[in-house]
Amino acid sequence: MTTKKMAYLALLMALHIFLSFFYIQVSDNLRIYFTFFIVIIVAIAFPLKIALGYAVIEDLIAFFIYPTGPFFIGYTLTALLSMLIYALVLQKHVNIKNIIIAKTLVNLLINVALGSLWSAILYSRGFLYYFGVSFFKNVFLLPLEIVLFIIFYRLLSPLLKKSGLIIDKEKLLLKKKAS
Repeated sequence: MTTKKMAYLALLMALHIFLSFFYIQVSDNLRIYFTFFIVIIVAIAFPLKIALGYAVIEDLIAFFIYPTGPFFIGYTLTALLSMLIYALVLQKHVNIKNIIIAKTLVNLLINVALGSLWSAILYSRGFLYYFGVSFFKNVFLLPLEIVLFIIFYRLLSPLLKKSGLIIDKEKLLLKKKAS
């Protein structure tokens, strides 16, 4: 990885940690964050191993800078698995269908299922309580998050292409046709 890409990765991590300070509290352990924008950009722009390493390192640094509860390795696993899903679904082709698939998988499997399991382990209420609250929040926010990310990505993709973080596939196809 080039120094330039490492600098971009560090900048994205700093932005990610900064954004993690801002959230909307829904219940005792349920918050709405906007950091998923950064996670998806990292998943799209960097190789899988780098993106997964980023997820673990960012989660640990964010916890030590601003702990919002007890340290629990399950949340680091959550960050890792979310990044894995985004990367596997979106690295080949970023389109509306793949964004919907990736965001739905992360919201339902990771945020709802795993998040409810971690909350049940750590806090006083049972799995079904956390599952119900988390399911409602994640299903309610899913369409909004998808639309916001599509808008965000369309606005940001020219900058990402210009910086070399993502490949302009249209230019790549034109080059292949020309040769």
